[in-house]
Parts: sequence; structure tokens; C-alpha cells
Amino acid sequence: MILGIMGKCKDIFKETLNKLKGSDRRVALASVSVVIGRGGQTIVANEFNVSRDTIRKGAHELKSGIKIVDAFNARGRKPFEAKHSNLIRDVKDIVDSQSQTDPNFKTTRLFTRITVNVVRKQLIKHKGYDDKDLPTNQTLNNKINKMGYQLKKVRKSKPLKKIEQTDAIFENLKIVHDDSKSKSNVLRISIDTKDRVKIGEFSRGGRSRITVKAGDHDFGGEYVTPFGILDITHNQVELIITRSKVTADFMVDYIETYWQKNGHLNGKDTLIINADNGPENSSRRTQFMKRMMEFSAKNNVKVILAYYPPYHSKYNPIERVWGCLEQHWNGDILDTSEAVAGFARSMTWNGKNPLVTFTEKLYETGKKVEKEVMKLYETAIERADGLEKWFVTLNPKKCKEVLDVEIKV
Repeated sequence: MILGIMGKCKDIFKETLNKLKGSDRRVALASVSVVIGRGGQTIVANEFNVSRDTIRKGAHELKSGIKIVDAFNARGRKPFEAKHSNLIRDVKDIVDSQSQTDPNFKTTRLFTRITVNVVRKQLIKHKGYDDKDLPTNQTLNNKINKMGYQLKKVRKSKPLKKIEQTDAIFENLKIVHDDSKSKSNVLRISIDTKDRVKIGEFSRGGRSRITVKAGDHDFGGEYVTPFGILDITHNQVELIITRSKVTADFMVDYIETYWQKNGHLNGKDTLIINADNGPENSSRRTQFMKRMMEFSAKNNVKVILAYYPPYHSKYNPIERVWGCLEQHWNGDILDTSEAVAGFARSMTWNGKNPLVTFTEKLYETGKKVEKEVMKLYETAIERADGLEKWFVTLNPKKCKEVLDVEIKV
């Protein structure tokens, strides 16, 4: 019938109609069926390989003049998390605490140390799910992969050593972190100092979409060092870039600045600090402990120092920020300190740019507290039994009492 009407134009007519979408296509098909007359809907359905329901819908649109909106997103089965809205969050809680980042910083994805079967068991045991209410392991695996986790061994970050207290430290870290999640008065941060960045027209081994030519030799002695604060409570990042050595005084100065800007003003009275127990921020570093006690007393804040065990610093959450930064500046030339700060400002974490500060202030190195004074300080320092180096609590009242005694002496 169409051939009789259109003759040699049939193929062109069909091709043109097939390019239309949605309501426009339905109305056009319905219009053709009306022109054909009796049996037109059947003929059009056969010629254009569509259902008569589609043509009937088009006829209704043609008659009423109202377009029907296609709700494609309402079709098919809903994703599992639509019914169980907390599933993604609960899976993240389980996997995130047992993951590590790529030590080469070639990707920002996290690598989980546990299998889907273990995630399933922990969802049942710790999150109150019933086995029959959970999706299949294949679906659960897909969800975990979409969240950015990948089941893969990261050989380079395999601990070189494992001290006797390693497992106990991780268990205690989990207790401290879980306990803080439900408390609005607690701010948790992760701190770390990145490796020095050499300034100059040097190749960084990355890739760029534009031609970048580096120097043929890596001569030069100018460096800058980024110090980072990852606010885990609010999922935001602050970076401080310096030419100075990142000392204990440097760290506490910027922790205190961050607290006063974002913590104390929001009514928080407890600060949890995750770190890797490095030489400048160790709980045995006398200058660091002195400054942290002064911070606690001055700001009336309880401080909990929760360190990661030796050879496991890759588990410190801020390491993921360094991964993002390395991937962001990739193969570009970092020939000035302004370039380093510029790239740091333009990277994103959790969809937001970090707050970046460049400081010219120089800090004195090698500062220590005398042994007799440190003995006095230790009376105000609460250390976890058996894990004295890795879990320290500073109570502001005790700190103030000890510092007042020192002043009088």
C-alpha cells in the first residue's frame, strides 16, 4: 500500500520516519495510518516494524495535541539500593576501613583486601542484614567495583615487616574510628607530609595531551614540600606548601589553624588525628607532644593521636589525596612553586578543590624538650596499655594543670 502511494520514494520515506524519535515518530506513524484509512495501523506496523500500541499512542497524541513523556527511567527492575538505601554506605564502611591505595599513585582507585564473600558475612554480622535480603555475590561485586574498589593485590605496598602489635593497632583504630562516627562533637583528620617536589623543567614520567619538553638533565636544588590535612568528618582537604622543613611546630601550627577555622567554631570538643608516627609527629617526639599539649589546653579540646603501625602508612587516608595530586599534575612541568600550588588548587577531592596555602615561613629544626620537663608532661599524657606509642589521649584539663606547674617552676 505504501509502495502504491509513494512509489520509488518508499525507502526514503521509511528512512526519514525512522530518524524521528519519541512522540514525533509516533505522531508521524499515526498520521500515515490515518491517510491510509481502514487497516492503516496494521499496514504501518508491518512496514515500519513497530507495534500497533505505539501507533495507537501516536493517534491519541495526534488527536489530543498533548505529547506523552517517555519515562524510560521507570522501566525495568529498580537497583537493589533503591529498596535498601543504606547498602552502599554500609558496604563502604566495611571495605573502606580495610583498603589501601596504589603505592605508585598511578590510579586513585582503592584496592580491597577482602573478598565479596567476606563483605557479605560482615554485612550480616555487623550491619544487621539477612542473607536472603542481600543481592547475589555477582551483583554485590558489581556494586563494589562501581564504588571504585577493585580486588587486586598491590605487591609494592605489602608490608616489609610486621611488628607484634600490628593487628592490635588496626583493631584499636577501627574501634576509635567507629566510635567517632556517631558523635557530632568529634572532628577526625588525617595528616601527612608528602615527599619533596623538585622544582625545575624536569620530566616526571607522566603523559600530556600537549607537547611538553623537559630538560635533558635533572640538575637543581630547589624543592617544596606539601603538608596535607584530610578532614575525614567533612571529606575536605587543605594543603600547605612550604620551602621549609615540615617540623613538629609547623604541623601543630597548621592543625591549630585548621581547628580554629573549622572545628572549634562548629562546637566540637574532640580532635582525632590519624598519622603515620613519623619522626616529626611521633608520640615520642618531645617538641610535638609539647605543642599538642599546648594546643589542647589553649583550645580546651581533647586530642586523640591514633597512629598507623610501622610499614603500613599506605593505609593512612590522606595517602589517597597524594594519589589524586600525582595523577592530576601527571606529566606537566613543575618549574616554579606557583605551578605546584596552581596544580594543587585545580585538583578535586570529593568534587571540590582543596584549600591551598603557600607559606614562606621558615621553621627551626632540632628543637627538643628537656628530659626532666618531659617527665612532667608524661603525667598528663594517657597512653593505651600495650600500644603506648600508637594511641595517645590528651585531656585539656590535665594538660593545663601540667603546663601551669611548669610555668611556676
